Amino acid sequence: MLVAVYAIFALAATSRAGVQIGTKFHEAPLAYLLSAVAAVIYILATVALASTKDAWRRVALVSCSIEFLGVLVVGTLSVFDTAAFPDATVWSVYGRGYGFIPLVLPILGLLWLRHTSRSTAAAES
Repeated sequence: MLVAVYAIFALAATSRAGVQIGTKFHEAPLAYLLSAVAAVIYILATVALASTKDAWRRVALVSCSIEFLGVLVVGTLSVFDTAAFPDATVWSVYGRGYGFIPLVLPILGLLWLRHTSRSTAAAES
């Protein structure tokens, strides 16, 4: 289920960034580039969380961590410096435009990685 939600967000963020950059980039370049960055992170997280290989688990950990940091930073900046964000990004106001799922999703991803790490370690013992 977690991978499916990440895949939906990867598709949504990629589509949003593509339309924004392709049609009105000059209006809010920072916001639209951040949407593109979010799209890349969602794509990486989707692929990484779907894999069981150790290298991909590390990619998932880094992706989810960067995603969480991005949501917190962009969310805070979009609240306190509205002039810098004349249009919304996926992470604006902590993902308000997406029902705050962008704020919760990386936490769930990190918890899943922690849970499956313990399960793997227990199975190997």
